[in-house]
Amino acid sequence: MSFFPSYLNLKDKKILLIGGGYIALEKLEKLVDFTTEIKVITKEVSDDFLEFATRYNIEIEKRAYRKGDIDGYNIVIVATDTKELHKEIYQESRSSRVLVNSVDNTAYCDFIFPSYIKQGDLTISISTSGASPAMAKRIRIYIEKLIPSNIGEFLKEMKSLRKSMPKGKERMKFFEEKSDKFIKDYLS
Repeated sequence: MSFFPSYLNLKDKKILLIGGGYIALEKLEKLVDFTTEIKVITKEVSDDFLEFATRYNIEIEKRAYRKGDIDGYNIVIVATDTKELHKEIYQESRSSRVLVNSVDNTAYCDFIFPSYIKQGDLTISISTSGASPAMAKRIRIYIEKLIPSNIGEFLKEMKSLRKSMPKGKERMKFFEEKSDKFIKDYLS
């Protein structure tokens, strides 16, 4: 079964990342596009991971995971090479409302990380439900080339207009026509 596409508001959500290597760094790089309320627990931390985490003021606790570490967190990402730990943390989370992502093991995932494009307020995600992250990445690269470079400014303007115009059919029509013109001008 495929994963349901959804966008989460990470404001005021506590995130725990377990792991400090290359794959954990990939997850951290994606997360900081949306929040820096992240804590890391890892026995070992790569230099690249440490440098990146320091740049974003991410707390790192250098030690092994202990049962109960997920308490108080909303989201847990397990990015280690220890598959048994992935299973253990996922099973521990079943008695709570903690959402778990177990890297490279969808059997222990409540959600997955899609490949995504983020330009200002525009976020487009691509997923193969774990079947081929490499293909999702290639499709992302293809789609990225199709997006107008000034989409961020356009969306900023649209956001401002939405706040100033009353809701209704006229507003909907205005935004549809403005969007159509933007795309038409981009394609010509």
